[in-house]
Amino acid sequence: MVTFFVFYFFSKIMTERLLIKALSGGKNTKIITLNGKKMTKMPSALGKLPGLKTLVLQNNLIPKVCPELCNLTQLTTLNLGNNLLEEVPEEMKYLTSLKNLHLSGNRICRFAPGACDGLQNLILLNLNNNHLTQLPQEVSRLKSLTYMSINYNQLASIPRELCFLENLVELQVNYNQLICIPKEIKFLKKLQKLLLARNNIGVLPEELCDLKKLRILDIAGNIIQIFPSGFQDLKLREFYCEGNPLFLQQPVISTQRENVWSLQEITSRFVMNQLAENNPFLMDGIERYPQVRRMISQGKTCAICGQYFITVWLECVRFVPPPKDLRVLLWKSEQNSNQISHCGL
Repeated sequence: MVTFFVFYFFSKIMTERLLIKALSGGKNTKIITLNGKKMTKMPSALGKLPGLKTLVLQNNLIPKVCPELCNLTQLTTLNLGNNLLEEVPEEMKYLTSLKNLHLSGNRICRFAPGACDGLQNLILLNLNNNHLTQLPQEVSRLKSLTYMSINYNQLASIPRELCFLENLVELQVNYNQLICIPKEIKFLKKLQKLLLARNNIGVLPEELCDLKKLRILDIAGNIIQIFPSGFQDLKLREFYCEGNPLFLQQPVISTQRENVWSLQEITSRFVMNQLAENNPFLMDGIERYPQVRRMISQGKTCAICGQYFITVWLECVRFVPPPKDLRVLLWKSEQNSNQISHCGL
């Protein structure tokens, strides 16, 4: 106990000395890093450094930000990771130059009202390892947001407002409680990386196939059994799907048969198309998995379009209901056949 007190006292003295040195620089002070200093509050003296660009206070014991944070209007990077914050504070709205905000490893369960209002220049938002159960509609105000990471929270859904962040390139929502993806996902036209591992997602929306720039997709550890028909058109470079059911366990009724595929069919088509393009990674890997080689050796090509498939290819087939007269004729034919069989007995 005495040793801890001495360490804490020494750490506090060092923190004060660092702050005094930073304050002596005045407007010329651009960067302050005070990691792991056992700080229990944010120093109010920071408000006297209006020219500050980078502030790193991670691995401390800070439960809330100081009001003087509002003065740091030139701040571009703020790291408050691994502290004791319980909300994204309202003071954030005054940091109009902020581009990178790291709030991972706190106890955040909500956004304070107006917290997103002034963050028009925010590019990166890291909220990993918090207690969020939902995101506010106000996230749609983060117009410049490019990278967003919300791994290890308790989100049950992705708000549709998030899907209108037209500059979003990377979205990580691993290890949450998602059960579905909103159809509005199609509006994320610039999205290149989407990580949805270890959730409770059962089906991916057909609108996901509209993400023409998507290159990395991770859906590992969900309960996905079927995929939309346009899934094979995605130009993915990395696709992770382990931990999902590979076969349909129950019958699925669909008005369009081509919309119901097994994960095995999707994966096989992806592998065969990549091999056809001489993908060196897959060509090398396929040699190590004889069971995969056997499976794709059963592959066929569509006589019309030349695309690869394993079980059935219906993309080039148009399903139409038979004419009414034909249905009546078939019914009468079946009845006559039954009568003949009965007489034969």
